Amino acid sequence: MRTSLIALALLAATAALPVAAADTYTFDPNHTQIRFGWNHFGFSNMEAGFDSFTGELKLDPSDWTQSSVNITIPLDSVDSGVADFDTHLKSGDFFDVAKANDATFKSTKVEKAGDNKLKVTGDLTLHGITKEVVLDVTVNKVGKHPMSGAEMAGFDATTTLKRSDFKVDKYAPNVSDEVWVKISAETKKAG
Repeated sequence: MRTSLIALALLAATAALPVAAADTYTFDPNHTQIRFGWNHFGFSNMEAGFDSFTGELKLDPSDWTQSSVNITIPLDSVDSGVADFDTHLKSGDFFDVAKANDATFKSTKVEKAGDNKLKVTGDLTLHGITKEVVLDVTVNKVGKHPMSGAEMAGFDATTTLKRSDFKVDKYAPNVSDEVWVKISAETKKAG
């Protein structure tokens, strides 16, 4: 009986201890790229990116499964390097930014997938449609930045989407339905 009381008292005491929370990191816009690419009529593999985005990560390197990410991308910040093509991408043929400008990604699960590898599952909302997407993530480095001394974390992530899933499938299949997404990000610990 006494042993049970001691065990119960220890359990109650440890339940009151604070649980380590994930730290908040913000994206460094100077060292983060969000790119996407597609095949154009079989002749070329084109790429474009976004010049603007906001978001934050909650990172717990001691238990990656407790981490999360939320990001918002204004689609009117698309940049292919060709102004006329950017205008076409913003039109009703593709992103239709006049109706729904923001794309969002909100993670729902983070899983370890090997050394420095993660699978980040989340909800991508694009063109008013939400679908589950899985990002294959490589953790490049977590630590102090050699120049600023700030706590930083860097990642690369990839996934493949189908434009038709989001009703952004003009000219498919001649312009590939599948779009590859590549993200390279540096993030800085807040505070």
